[in-house]
Amino acid sequence: MFETIKLYIHKEFPIEALEKKLIELGYKKVEQIFSEGDFSRRGDTLEILAINFNFPLRIEWEFDIISKIYSFDRSLNKKIIDYDFVIIIPHLLKAKRYKNEDIPLDAILRIKKNDYVVHTKYGIGKFLGIKKINVRGKEDYYFQIEYFGGDKLYVGREEAHLIQKYISFSLRPPKLSKLNGKDWAKTKEKALRGIRNYALELLKIEAQRKLIGGFKYSADTDWQSIFESTFPYTETEDQKKVLQEVKQDMESDICMDRLICGDVGYGKTEIAMRAAFKAVMDNKQVAFLVPTTILAYQHYTNFLKRLRDFPIKVEMLSRFKTFAEQKKILHALKEGKIDIIVGTHRLLSDDVEFRNLGLLIIDEEQRFGVEHKEKIKKLKVGIDILTLTATPIPRTLYMSLIGIKNISLLKTPPQDRLAIKTKIIEFSPKILAEIIISEINRNGQVFFIHNRIDTIHNIFKKVAQHLPPVVKASVVYGRLSSKEIETVMLGFIEKRLNCLFSTAIVESGIDIPSANTIIINNAHTFGLADLHQLRGRVGRFNIQAYAYLVIPSFSSVSNEALERLRLIEEFSHLGAGFEVAMSDLELRGAGNLLGKEQHGFVWMIGFDLYCRLLKKEIEYLKETFKINN
Repeated sequence: MFETIKLYIHKEFPIEALEKKLIELGYKKVEQIFSEGDFSRRGDTLEILAINFNFPLRIEWEFDIISKIYSFDRSLNKKIIDYDFVIIIPHLLKAKRYKNEDIPLDAILRIKKNDYVVHTKYGIGKFLGIKKINVRGKEDYYFQIEYFGGDKLYVGREEAHLIQKYISFSLRPPKLSKLNGKDWAKTKEKALRGIRNYALELLKIEAQRKLIGGFKYSADTDWQSIFESTFPYTETEDQKKVLQEVKQDMESDICMDRLICGDVGYGKTEIAMRAAFKAVMDNKQVAFLVPTTILAYQHYTNFLKRLRDFPIKVEMLSRFKTFAEQKKILHALKEGKIDIIVGTHRLLSDDVEFRNLGLLIIDEEQRFGVEHKEKIKKLKVGIDILTLTATPIPRTLYMSLIGIKNISLLKTPPQDRLAIKTKIIEFSPKILAEIIISEINRNGQVFFIHNRIDTIHNIFKKVAQHLPPVVKASVVYGRLSSKEIETVMLGFIEKRLNCLFSTAIVESGIDIPSANTIIINNAHTFGLADLHQLRGRVGRFNIQAYAYLVIPSFSSVSNEALERLRLIEEFSHLGAGFEVAMSDLELRGAGNLLGKEQHGFVWMIGFDLYCRLLKKEIEYLKETFKINN
């Protein structure tokens, strides 16, 4: 087991002692924090980029007592979240090993009264709050947890790392454990068997990939450098790091299977485009699979624009193409006359054949159906795979899978990016029209999302009667013909339209640089992850963007729905997707990664303990595998 640093407010822990401890755990003192493992001190304030946090931490002291702990956004110097208790794990993590499930993966204990919690040794209970108790003549605060039959457990703050909030993929409440019974040990053992099978499956897949081997791509060509220099923005440090990881994978003799996870607008597509270019330089074909026709069209036009000075043939396969056009494209693809093909699930049809497919890029795989996923599995054999997702992986899952899955995180927002100002408002056609006019007056564009096809025209009329002629608006939704969708979307992309009334078909990936206001009508009917994805359609550059969450009235919306909207309003800082993912009860991103069969085990013991056990099991199996070879 490795050491951790437990910090909580009102704890006596001199700043000099913490500095010394951080250096012992592999952290580096610098003038200004820049990368993971850095910490700096300004008087009675210490800032640290801890390995197990998505944002920097700031710790403040009054004399030798810790008075405040909070994460902050460096670009805005703005507080994000206050913490009562945090755990910092060593920076030299790779040199250490997890010995048991008591080592915390989630560094934050964010629980409130009546939350369900999991104690690694005693099981699932209900948190009743913090109680002051006198133990051996000394008063201190203890976490009070109620178990089956009303039994109570009191946990001191130095053992707070043994507790985590209970989260699962199910909305049904968990069973409380018996405090002194054997049930919890049996439950953990049953879950561990399922986790062990999953870990073995992951190891098997990794072994198979190594056994099959893959095409070893050449080092970057001069053309690669020229192509990359056409990127109109400055790469973030994360982008550079992830790109290096992708290129190392491609230049090795093992088939790449890498997941790139980053918040909306953090630069996943650029990495995919550079990987595609690299593959084509070695005469391999590339398939870029996306969930929607609109997104396929956007990726296709982006490729055309970026590749106009290179002899590379790009095509699109979707319902925007006529039957005759599709037939012609399929023939050229089979003949090897197309280098990059962008398409929807149409790419998975039986009549699609490649001459020399080398790289498959999948955007948001979880949005494809079961049948499509099976076809993707067959297509994956023996080729390099790059999967992109904007649904963030909770940090706990990332930490547990990092030893086995090739996962790259994009955590740094692009330079000069501003957080999207998010506001909940009541429905009023006049006010909504004023919001639209305000955006158009600064030469911007507006997304207006209304996710009901049967009433979208009615909403359009209500708002449109308050709009002046300068507003060029149109309506688009999935039931329109391919030609109608293409005409409207092209009009919006090319700025002939400046306001788009749409269903949620624009949720994934579509990127319009001058669209910097989004209005989401009936926002209370959307889930957290969907709202975050939709909000990500705006605010891509250094212009202040706005997201308006529209509800019929505050009195007509349930408290649960309002709480969801307030979370989105609160988590509006850059990179907020990680908090959104952890706050989303369904945890859809993690669920898709783990697979449905693991949901039952998560329900039995809670998400955090599941991840701790998975991490432990992967470490154990990898050690065993090394010993036996």
